Amino acid sequence: MGAVTSTMAAKFAFFPPSPPSYELEEEDEEAEGGAKKLRMAAAAGVHNSNREYVDVLKLETKRGNHVVAVYFKNPAASLTVLYSHGNAADLGQMYDLFCELSLHLRVNLMGYDYSGYGQSTGKPTEQNTYVDIEAAYRCLEEKYGVKEEDVILYGQSVGSGPTLDLATRLPKLRAVVLHSPIASGLRVIYPVKRTYWFDIYKNIDKIPFINCPVLVIHGTDDDVVSWSHGKQLWERCKEKYEPLWVKGGNHCDLELYPQYIKHLKKFISAIEKSSRLRNVSGSIVDQTEDPRKSTDFREVARSSIDQRETSRLSADKKEKPRLSTDRREKSRSSTDRRERSRKSVDHPERESNGSDQHEKARNSIDRFGDMIRSVGLCNIDCFKPTATAI
Repeated sequence: MGAVTSTMAAKFAFFPPSPPSYELEEEDEEAEGGAKKLRMAAAAGVHNSNREYVDVLKLETKRGNHVVAVYFKNPAASLTVLYSHGNAADLGQMYDLFCELSLHLRVNLMGYDYSGYGQSTGKPTEQNTYVDIEAAYRCLEEKYGVKEEDVILYGQSVGSGPTLDLATRLPKLRAVVLHSPIASGLRVIYPVKRTYWFDIYKNIDKIPFINCPVLVIHGTDDDVVSWSHGKQLWERCKEKYEPLWVKGGNHCDLELYPQYIKHLKKFISAIEKSSRLRNVSGSIVDQTEDPRKSTDFREVARSSIDQRETSRLSADKKEKPRLSTDRREKSRSSTDRRERSRKSVDHPERESNGSDQHEKARNSIDRFGDMIRSVGLCNIDCFKPTATAI
């Protein structure tokens, strides 16, 4: 029964590009183990000018399929993103986007094609995608020495399925990004209120078991996967990060909005900082435990204020005992005046500094967004499905 259900679901859920947008070619140079290095060819948008920073791999899954993966190395990276792409796309179409994300987010990035997509062998099924992402993750660990606590899983659209499934089995995972995610396969077709046994990608039931920060990105005008899917998943997260609801965004164009890369950069920065804080305190501070409604510079300002407060209290303790009650009262009165004066001065300074820094950050990221718009990161010819497509 399970095989029949999986086969039926695959007909509704998966739309691999046909023909694939790329071919694989062997290079003269040999990789580790004596095998020939691979490169992607005949793909619109695949540029091989920086091949020393890109590895093309074939990975064997537990089900005997061979899936193609690409690994983008960034020398400045401390984190690695494992990206599960959406439907009606393959690595040839995603190549430029992966390259740009690795460069501008300063992360290593691995993307892979599901079984039956691109030049990967086998057929696309729900269970195959689960072993596909396992093979990619295993490669990161064994070939590149990536630690679980340095991995961010990124799932786009149908890719949110394998992403969340793997995330439930990685207790030390650093973070998760869900880009236009689905609550479940059946919920894309019909807004059911409960989960049925024959449903696929039951993300809505898995999300509460994710024990790391989760960023959800969704377009408000998504006509393939309703915005409600992203909102439901975010509401069920244990560790919510401020979501990005792209006003007017559809299913395959979110990369074109300046706030997309701006928000991702902010998220990566917060995750990097949370590692240092976790090493000291053993837990992540409010940067990730609650939706972020403030920027990082305010945390710095708050820390400096706390230090001044501690210093002031320490100085008060060192004051000599007063010799008379009247003198103590006068001193307390003058201290209160000084305290009110200090607060009235400090508060506007914090707001002014915060505003200036926020403005600079916004201008800087907006300029990057204009560049993203000009190069056209989203070069996917998005499949225009019927109501049954995911």
